[in-house]
Amino acid sequence: MKSTTTHKKHPPFRMAAYGSSLLMAMLLGASAGAYAQDTGPIKIGMVFPKQGPSASIGEYLSRGAMLAVEQHGKVLDRDVEIIFLDESNAQAAQQNFQKLVDEHQVVGVVGANSSASALAMAGVAERTKTPLIAAGAAAREVTGSNCNRYTFRFQATVPVQMAGLMPTVEKQGKNAYFITAAYAFGQDILRTGQTILEKSGGTVAGIDEVPLNTADYSSYVLKIRSAKPDAVVGGLVGQDLSSFLKQWNAMNMKGKIPFYEIAVSDTDFWDVGPEASTGTYVKPWYYNDPANSAAEKAFTKAFTDQFGKPPSDKAYSGWLSMRSLLDSIDAAKSTDSKAVVQALEQWKDTKGAFPAYYRTWDHQLIRPSVIVTIKDNITDKWDFFDVDSHTSKTEEDTLKDFGTKEEVGCNMPSL
Repeated sequence: MKSTTTHKKHPPFRMAAYGSSLLMAMLLGASAGAYAQDTGPIKIGMVFPKQGPSASIGEYLSRGAMLAVEQHGKVLDRDVEIIFLDESNAQAAQQNFQKLVDEHQVVGVVGANSSASALAMAGVAERTKTPLIAAGAAAREVTGSNCNRYTFRFQATVPVQMAGLMPTVEKQGKNAYFITAAYAFGQDILRTGQTILEKSGGTVAGIDEVPLNTADYSSYVLKIRSAKPDAVVGGLVGQDLSSFLKQWNAMNMKGKIPFYEIAVSDTDFWDVGPEASTGTYVKPWYYNDPANSAAEKAFTKAFTDQFGKPPSDKAYSGWLSMRSLLDSIDAAKSTDSKAVVQALEQWKDTKGAFPAYYRTWDHQLIRPSVIVTIKDNITDKWDFFDVDSHTSKTEEDTLKDFGTKEEVGCNMPSL
């Protein structure tokens, strides 16, 4: 039996219900072979974490994406059917992408929270000629050396986000300690951060590359305390970041040495709680940013009305990524993959606080990120941040931040 959902505008889809036996029975009831692809529902795959340290991030990514489907309604005058599979690790994400293509004949896929998953899935996207919108990955290779015509990416790259963060770090001091995840995302933060720091005359106080799903950070905290850096630059993900901050606070380090990181999610801090949350961060978006547009405020309200809590930045990532794919299928007036890719290359969101579009020669979404700092006094259980600034203010500055072809290293093949 096939796990599918035929999504219609009403009743509203509630991702929180996933896992109940009743809903799973409903999901399993639809047959993938009930309609021919050219007359039945348009099938779109979704691959986000359902388990493990990034499960809460996956929940918000998928909720945002499903809200986009609900708000968009029919595509090419046909219903939209979402097949949601797990991103438990890079290998599973790759296998599930292939399954979406082989068994479900999807038109495109929105997914990839982690960079490792995005890189694994991108190869399948290129080989099977299936458009992929990578909603969460930040490692430079996705739209750099590993770029391809069928892969698009929402998240700003690590170098772009680090370029926005490091000037703030260096105001604190020139001696920084790096603690990063031991995979593509964390390694890119370490490599980029070291380069920026050393170019400005700074020094590296210490380096720890930490395995995913590390439970005990006490030894790492002791090493940092002993090194006495001016700042700590992190590259931890999901529950790993939450665990670190909780132990950082428990060992009385909160407020002693400032902590900085990029590409974090609100859910990381909602899990940590007000007492242990600390630091300055670069994020793709924040629901309570005063610069948010009317469309972004409407998205926040719609999400809050449906789920009883505001959207995290990951919900926004899933929402805009899915919107871009749905809009582009409509614009292509076809489900042909080449036509959809060409439409994605022309897609532009003019409703946001900043215009956003995929750059044609590397498929990187061009838009600024927001720089935020944990509030001194958190009085709202969702609103943890003060907005400091944005990584850029004009399209010209934003393009400069995202680099040239030579700097990025993408040699995009033809369709």
